[in-house]
Amino acid sequence: MVATTHSKQFESIELESGVVLSPVSVAYETYGTLNADKSNTILVTHAFSGDAHAAGVDAEGQKGWWDNQIGPGKGFDTDKYFVICSNVLGGCKGSTGPSSINPATGERYAMTFPVITIGDMVTLQKMLIDSFGITRLLSVAGGSMGGMQVLEWAVRFPEAVASAIPIASTARHSAQQIAFNEVARQAIMADPDWADGNYYDKKPPGRGLAVARMVGHITYMSDESMRQKFGRRQREENGIFEVESYLRYRGSQFVDRFDANSYLFITKAMDMFDLANGAQSLVPVLAKSRTRYLIISFTSDWLYPSYQSLEIVSALRRRNQDVAYIELTSNYGHDAFLVEVDEQTELIRGFLARTMKEVAKK
Repeated sequence: MVATTHSKQFESIELESGVVLSPVSVAYETYGTLNADKSNTILVTHAFSGDAHAAGVDAEGQKGWWDNQIGPGKGFDTDKYFVICSNVLGGCKGSTGPSSINPATGERYAMTFPVITIGDMVTLQKMLIDSFGITRLLSVAGGSMGGMQVLEWAVRFPEAVASAIPIASTARHSAQQIAFNEVARQAIMADPDWADGNYYDKKPPGRGLAVARMVGHITYMSDESMRQKFGRRQREENGIFEVESYLRYRGSQFVDRFDANSYLFITKAMDMFDLANGAQSLVPVLAKSRTRYLIISFTSDWLYPSYQSLEIVSALRRRNQDVAYIELTSNYGHDAFLVEVDEQTELIRGFLARTMKEVAKK
């Protein structure tokens, strides 16, 4: 399946802060065919470091980040469904973000880019969906930060979402989750090449961004998966532990494909996200939802532990809403949502088929 990234530009978007960003572009990819009544659309939302390239092979030969789930016969079966994935607002892979040109100055936005929220990301996605003439999504699905967007869709546009699949996600960050993001941000800003964000067309803050990514990768894996993959093995030629070499490689690889300022803005949006808007209980806000839910978590995910998914499940059940929940056994940690595909595929396939039947009845 060959994948091509497209772009749409809109005149403006009003952010939750009240700032109007104009113009605004969104990069996206589509897979499958939109049916006649436009009822078979699934929006896939990406995690923090993802982009619009979710499936298939792009011009550079790179597979999409969820290629094992999107395609003919897969969980998100493109023989049946029309799947859309877009790069988030604030990103660096085609959608408007800090590295974009500010038309008012002719320079990159850099740190003058306005504060963005998960809600702002969803608003831009809604603008994209509307441009296709699609009034109701069969489903919105995503893991990690993608799951936050899924939840935001369900409460912000309840009539536009038939079903929601948040995976390995949360309704709000804990203090520990915020702390990890802050360490990563400080690593970037401590790099002298960051230059208060004005590093474009100069040497980027590669060392700081690499360290930030290394911190992230530690949280994505479990103790067991790291033990199995690396143990205490060392490289004979230099005595470096295998886990050290892996983290350094991942960090340097990330520098080549991600923008440091996008890292700052997107992680802050994640930290500020609170589905309950400061309230103790999620019940009132989730009462607005008219959506069927499939919520999935993983036993070894200590970054987004299962108790955070169960908080959402409990709030939905208190309102007798349609929610299925499963905790899958895995040793992969948070990364399980990207690599543990077999059980997820069966769950997603069945859930979408039932949702499609329900939609057809109405």
